[in-house]
Amino acid sequence: MVSSGKRRPMPILSKDYLTLIAAFAPVFSRRVWQHVQVLLMGAILAPGQRTVTAMLRVMGLSKERHFQTYHRVLNRAVWSSLEVSRILLGILISTFARAGTIVLGLDETIERRWGAKIKARGIYRDPVRSSRSHFVKASGLRWMSLMLLVRIPWVEKVWALPFLTVLAPSERYYQDRARGHKKLTDWARQMLLQVRRWLPMRKLVVVADSTYAAIDLLWRLTQLTNPVYMVTRLRLDAALYKPAPPREPGTRGRPRVKGERLPTLKQVLQDSETKWTEVTVQDWYGRGPTTVELASGTAVWYHSGKPPVPIRWVLIRDPAGKFKSKALLCTDLSATPVQIVEWFVRRWRVEVTFQEVRAHLGVETQRQWSDLAIIRTTPALLGLFSLVTLFAHQLAEREPLPVRTATWYVKQWPTFSDALAAVRYQLWHQRDFHTSLPNTDMIEISRSLLTRFIDILCYAA
Repeated sequence: MVSSGKRRPMPILSKDYLTLIAAFAPVFSRRVWQHVQVLLMGAILAPGQRTVTAMLRVMGLSKERHFQTYHRVLNRAVWSSLEVSRILLGILISTFARAGTIVLGLDETIERRWGAKIKARGIYRDPVRSSRSHFVKASGLRWMSLMLLVRIPWVEKVWALPFLTVLAPSERYYQDRARGHKKLTDWARQMLLQVRRWLPMRKLVVVADSTYAAIDLLWRLTQLTNPVYMVTRLRLDAALYKPAPPREPGTRGRPRVKGERLPTLKQVLQDSETKWTEVTVQDWYGRGPTTVELASGTAVWYHSGKPPVPIRWVLIRDPAGKFKSKALLCTDLSATPVQIVEWFVRRWRVEVTFQEVRAHLGVETQRQWSDLAIIRTTPALLGLFSLVTLFAHQLAEREPLPVRTATWYVKQWPTFSDALAAVRYQLWHQRDFHTSLPNTDMIEISRSLLTRFIDILCYAA
């Protein structure tokens, strides 16, 4: 903020929050780190759009003469988004998943954007508005995001916390470029191998949709010294086989890679002799405990020209007939059918996170057109969801977070909007009201801050 040609002190985060994000400081130079803190605080406090100028306005820097310096944090400054992702994952695991299996969710989303200068923009199928009989196209950027699926203690639910997001352009983007096109499964393999290098000793389970049920991807992940296991949907007509029989001494030719052909899962589903087990899944897509019937077995999934992949398949049938029967696969043969289903139903939280970042953190409202700024901004906003969750966790360890309710809307546990509101309250209160006397009906507020509040409220939409 500039007044009469003199700069006021740079606004910074509170001490509690600074302690949490101190691990990110070595990624940036000292000067850039000061600007990063301003943008971080502004991104949390700003309503509506998350443009750099909106962040500066909410921070009281609308008269900052060198505003372009903050733009350069995204479009020019030297720092590594990959290193930021590694540090964020480490903090999330040390906070929420210190022991046990680490479950990750992998999915892609479309950020709707228009503009001739956005080089990576493509035309994609809109997964939200499209159906099996109706195809809707959307213009924008396609992002692949890897999220930690972990139970948050103060909400008693699983949340999907993004930590690594990459831009996955369409094949058309690479037509005039020397670099070859990478399919979604190629990006997925690269991302998961990177996470395995970050976490060499932990057991990793990745849940994803049928896009990633690719033999090449599954086989590559199972060949690691410490495999990365995947749980995905499986086609009911997939070619399944028994394991290859032991090779007899003196047998000529190449070793067999598969045994006899097994019935398809569609045939197993229709077979009256299939043994079904009734189980109760505790959190079935947010509906609470739900009773389903399971049938399971092991097989080798094989396709001509591809390597064989041993899998455990699980058939899910609804005794009430409310949803169609479906099949899952898991590359961890030791996992139980119930555990596989419980892992997979966590995946819907990924879609919830995508909706939350659009509704509360301004994804799709940013306006950068620089290639570097585009690659950095959306992953940063998705990562902000995880960072706000960490900030709220600090507050929840002291006292329960306030839950916003109304006569027409009753909820027992905090949602992300409550977590964001609690973090915002802490930022405003510690920064601007800490000098007021406690236990009074009135507090002192500066005229400049009152003007900022009025400005924020008037231009909130």
